[in-house]
Amino acid sequence: MSNIFLVKKKIDSFQKKTIEVSGDKSISIRWVLLASLAKGKSKAFNLLNSDDVKASINAIKKLGIKAKLKKNYCEIIGKGLNGYRYKNNITIDAENSGTLGRLILGLLINTNKKIKIVGDKSLSKRDFKRITDPLNKFGAKFKLTKNKNLPLSILGSKLLKPINYYENRGSAQCKSSVIFAGLRTEGTTLIKAKKSRDHTELLCKYLNLPITVSKKKNYDFIKVKKAKKIVSFNYQIPSDISSAAFFIILTCLSSNSSLTIKNVNINPSRTGVVTILKKMGVGIFYKNKKFYKGESIADIFVKSTKTLKPINCPVKLNSGAIDEFLLIFLVAAKAKGVSFFKGLDELNQKESPRLKWGSKILNLMGIKTKLTSNSLKIFGNPKINLKKKIVIKDYLKDHRIFMCSVIAALSFGGEWYIHDKNSIETSFPDFLKILKDLQK
Repeated sequence: MSNIFLVKKKIDSFQKKTIEVSGDKSISIRWVLLASLAKGKSKAFNLLNSDDVKASINAIKKLGIKAKLKKNYCEIIGKGLNGYRYKNNITIDAENSGTLGRLILGLLINTNKKIKIVGDKSLSKRDFKRITDPLNKFGAKFKLTKNKNLPLSILGSKLLKPINYYENRGSAQCKSSVIFAGLRTEGTTLIKAKKSRDHTELLCKYLNLPITVSKKKNYDFIKVKKAKKIVSFNYQIPSDISSAAFFIILTCLSSNSSLTIKNVNINPSRTGVVTILKKMGVGIFYKNKKFYKGESIADIFVKSTKTLKPINCPVKLNSGAIDEFLLIFLVAAKAKGVSFFKGLDELNQKESPRLKWGSKILNLMGIKTKLTSNSLKIFGNPKINLKKKIVIKDYLKDHRIFMCSVIAALSFGGEWYIHDKNSIETSFPDFLKILKDLQK
């Protein structure tokens, strides 16, 4: 039972509570990778202290970069753009992190020594061919398991050539990896990318790297040239909206409750969940908005909602809420009417087949759904109040499945046995602690 989390009753109402969640995972990993290429000492404060970020730090150590993870900050001493030093045939373990596994390939595009990339059971099931195909056009060579999976090996080239790349899935990981490869390549790499989170572009702009972005309605056009240097830099990592979303949803599903979440990154490419919730009638507002090194930051205030509206969710909002849909499905479960979400095949490319799991969790709760390979129709029940036993297990230790199940249990009642509690170490180690503090 030590790794099973048991929830036996709903959460009590909470009012005027204030919390602060962990640092942004996407920015934390990108800071580690770019700081490893900078010349000199860089520091990050509020760096997410999770398994994914620790795996990133261990990866750059394997490449000969010194890094220290302290209680209040992380310090990386970079040796410049060509400062990696390592032996032939080293192995880098990306563990559960798709962000690390894909982005680091762009940084290794010019390696003249073979490097092996491995991951855990979940990451080893994910498609890496979607990024090795464009990186191969730069001149690197790859060998993948079953032609698309980890483990894979990369052997770069000193004769890299720029490419034209069309990213049509809305994958920030693939786009970012190609940007990193372009920074290592003479000439101009051109990217046409479907809208997705843009932390890489903002960090590159802040560091005055040779990248330009032209934003259109549905796509971004990005030009990347070879970088000459990266100056060491310090960074105060804002709180992660994907982590904040668990408590936003818990508040709006709880009776007579309100909550403020401090210093959250509200980058427009990440706030699809806020837009969707507003359309569903949730009271949610930004306070104390400010800008920091290209990123937008604010306190988020949310209060519980008596009547939730169903939604026919616009596809254009998908990329900005891709990590929050499991939670959004819970809101739809309590809405009065039928909600429809489409174009979500990318959800099944995550740590687990999340679209299928989203439907499965609702079905276990007694909510009717209609599931296809890329869509989900949810028949809401505003009077849902569970009394039965529900067991959640065998979900490839997907951290978001665990946390979403906890939020469902606290919101709707029932007796939930949620396996693999330690999965939260991947992205949000303080999740259960903050929940406990919220109930004091």
